[in-house]
Order: sequence, then structure tokens, then C-alpha cells
Amino acid sequence: MANTPQAKKRIRRNTARTIVNKNRVSRIRTLVKKVENAVAAGDKEGAATALKAAQPEMARGVAKGVLHKNTVARKFSRLTKSVNAIA
Repeated sequence: MANTPQAKKRIRRNTARTIVNKNRVSRIRTLVKKVENAVAAGDKEGAATALKAAQPEMARGVAKGVLHKNTVARKFSRLTKSVNAIA
């Protein structure tokens, strides 16, 4: 158990940030799923708009340190490629 006031404060702060970070990751996953579902349905316009909504949120996740930049870059690339592949 934490003894110093600084350690106690750090525990409180970590708990609060964990909630925020989990919500952010959850929101990103939901947006990515919307893109993937639109691609699976063959809806090019829907997939493109979903991708436009997902990209800034993913970039924000990188900026906030929730996701690794290479992970997001890979997802950007794969999602964009799959959207462009829709005939």
C-alpha cells in the first residue's frame, strides 16, 4: 500500500486516467468496427465516411499515448486499402 502522499495521489490519478483511456480505446474500436462492417457489406460511401470519422480519433489516441503510433499507422493503411478495394 502507498505510504507517501505523492504515491496516494498517483494512485488516484492513475485510476481516473485508466477510465478515460479505456473509454477512448473503446470508442476507437467501435469506429473501426463500423468501417469494417461497411466494407464487409460492400458499402463504399458508408465505409469512406466511417473511415473519415475513425482516422482523427485514432490519431488522437496516438497523441494521448493510448495507442502506439505504428499500430495506428498499420490500421490506417489496412482500413484505407480495404475501403479502396471495394468495387
